[in-house]
Parts: sequence; structure tokens; C-alpha cells
Amino acid sequence: MKDYKLTFAILTVAIVWGTTFLSIRVAVETIPAWFVAGIRQFLAAIIMLLVLLYRRQFEWIGWKNLGYQIVFSFLMLVMANGLTTVAEETLTSSLTSLISATSPIVVFLGSLALGLQKFTIRALIGLLMCFGGILFIFWDGIKDLANPDYRFGILLLFVAISGWASGTIFTKKLNIQSKNISLNLFYQFAFAGILQIIFAFCFTENYNFGNWSATSIGAMLYLAIFGSVAAFFAYHYALTKVSPVQVSILAYINTIISIFLSWLILNEEISVKFIIAAILIIFGVFVINYNPQMFKKQRIE
Repeated sequence: MKDYKLTFAILTVAIVWGTTFLSIRVAVETIPAWFVAGIRQFLAAIIMLLVLLYRRQFEWIGWKNLGYQIVFSFLMLVMANGLTTVAEETLTSSLTSLISATSPIVVFLGSLALGLQKFTIRALIGLLMCFGGILFIFWDGIKDLANPDYRFGILLLFVAISGWASGTIFTKKLNIQSKNISLNLFYQFAFAGILQIIFAFCFTENYNFGNWSATSIGAMLYLAIFGSVAAFFAYHYALTKVSPVQVSILAYINTIISIFLSWLILNEEISVKFIIAAILIIFGVFVINYNPQMFKKQRIE
């Protein structure tokens, strides 16, 4: 607690990212999903540009690096974030956050296929726990898949997870590193925002701006300012103080916070089987990614 800045950064990441799925659900109640995703990323790009101009760090990154940023942006922001937002038009925020928590499984399996990671007995146990959790999710709700909207939402969510996993593996495979992450993020946000806004006008039948509620607009602004920008800075500040494996523990806290807030604020039903599924998936992902360094007192100088 002596390092109050680090404590504040960690709490910011845990709480803000834990409220992301809730905020998306509130935003898409009256605003079409692609508009939510596009405006969110575009506003984040503007904020990031202002920060870069203030620091006098804005510059051209070169065509090669721009290509990397476009691929990464398409996978992580357009596919993962965009399709997750569209999925929440028909899925609850608690269900979306829980299923999204399985993305490390896809990352692990993809890394395994590419030889970036080794298979272990511990990983097998973690995988079995995660798949057991998924079974609990759909145990009573399998009949819901007969609903085309629900089925389409689940499909989009798994495509979104695949996009996030592909972006993660893409970075790991090419070992992409950046001297100015904020600069790269501006290009990522700008590309995703422009493309998603184009999608919004192309794929949205009714985008009557007069129907957008103040609550949904507020949620969308919260996603841009806090969900995209503030949490990003807090996350990378934490990485300068502690190891990445220690910061990764936040992913498990985010899911718990998201499910709790969905129940508390949106009155979403959380059954006993859903809680069991959450426990299995969270612990399964933890087992797969377990590293003894998670609990060691370690600082990055």
C-alpha cells in the first residue's frame, strides 16, 4: 500500500475492465452495437492523439509497423471488441463476460498448435475444468439455442474470442515490441473506429439518433474514456512496477466483478449452475496459466 500510484492503477484496471461488459450492455440498449464500438474507439483515438500532441510524441510509424497495427487492430478491436458488442445486443453481460473469460484457452490451444507452448498434465486438467464450466453454462439453456438471435449472439461471441486469441498469438509469434505503445494504440483506435463506424452505417437498418438515451450515451462515453484509455494507461503503469504474470491475475478479478455487477445493477439471473460454471472456468484458466512468479514479491526497475 506504500506505492499508492500502483495500488490506484491496479484498482483502476480491475474495476474499470470489470465494468466493461456491463457498460456495453447498457450502451446497446438504445444505440446500435456497431455505433457503440465505432464511436468508442474513435473517441479513444482522439483522446490518445491529444495526449501524444501534448507530449510531442506524435509521428509517422512507417508502413511496415502500420501494417502490424492494422492487423492487430482488426483482430483485437474490430473482431474481438466489435463482435462482443454486437453479441451483447442479444446476450446478458454476465454470460458474455463468463464466456469471454475462456479466451486464454483458445490462446493456449493456438500457441500449442504453433509450437509456442508445451502441453502438460496441468494444462490438461485446466482444459477439462474449463470445458466442464462451459457444459454447466449450456446444461439447462441448450433449448435457448433454438432462438436464432441467441444462437447468432453465441456464434459472434466465439468468433470474437477467436479474434482476441489470434491477435495475442500474432503478437507473440512475431515478438512485436514497441518503444511507444501509446503511438501504436492511436493508430489501432483510429483504424478500428473508422472501420466500425462504416460498418454501423452499412449494417444498421435503423440508427435514429433521436432514440439514443442519455444513459446509453453515457455508457458509451465511459467505455471510450475509461474502458479504452484510462484502463490502458493504468495497465501499462502497473506493468512498469510488477511482472506481467502478476498483473495477469487481474483477468480473474475482472470476470468476478463483471458477473456481480450484472446481478446487482441489471438484475440478471445468476443460477447455482452459472456460479459453478464461473468457478470451473476461472480456476481452469488459472491452472493453465499458473506461474509461481504470480505470488512472488517482484518489481520491475
